[in-house]
Amino acid sequence: MIKNILITGVSQGLGLAVARAVVAQGWTVYGLSRTLSSDFATLQTEQPDRVKFYPFDLANIDEVKTKLFKEFVGLDVPLHGLVNNAAAAYDDLVTNLDLERLQAMYAVNVFAPMMVTRQAIRNMLLHGQGGSIVQISSISVHTGYKGLAMYASTKGALEAFSKNTAREWGERGIRSNCVVAGFMETAMSGTLTDEQRQRIYQRTALKQATSLESVAATVVHLLGDGAASITGQSVVVDSGTI
Repeated sequence: MIKNILITGVSQGLGLAVARAVVAQGWTVYGLSRTLSSDFATLQTEQPDRVKFYPFDLANIDEVKTKLFKEFVGLDVPLHGLVNNAAAAYDDLVTNLDLERLQAMYAVNVFAPMMVTRQAIRNMLLHGQGGSIVQISSISVHTGYKGLAMYASTKGALEAFSKNTAREWGERGIRSNCVVAGFMETAMSGTLTDEQRQRIYQRTALKQATSLESVAATVVHLLGDGAASITGQSVVVDSGTI
């Protein structure tokens, strides 16, 4: 069966890797991000029938229902999976906490994924089918990093939300899991120095960054039928950090 998978934050990094992995399964990607990157545009060109794109800023939470689930996905399209990957980073010491920046990060990292999840579940119920929801979390929830307290708190909220969503909708065949990703080489981590990166790598068993492809493969597994009995879990892919 060809699955329809909605993925947020597909322009680069993990979202792009997940989109490529989904396409490799023969499934259809409904991808969104604020702008269309050249890499995702190339994927569209290669697979025009199975790669869709919609420009959307998840900070516009009030437009999730009308823009994403009426104009983009549409009521006639059955969603089989959702990957809430898009995230904003606000890194600083707790003593420097800025409320406005914190609220902006929570809008993108917590409130928007919750609203997208709500609409995805409604879509699954409308079409009388189950589905798989994957929230992308971070190893910073489980092991501390200086300056990441605020960011980690948003991912911790998603993990709690995911586990309870699994309990709430499991009897309708809807699964909900988190993939807890370790430190990856992405644009979000691009501001770190080589010395900072090496310190992070030394905290892992493998002494290296977590592979984007490894995390993406785990996401795809959770979306597929082979993970039919996996729900309510936080699956760690972190090069052995914890």
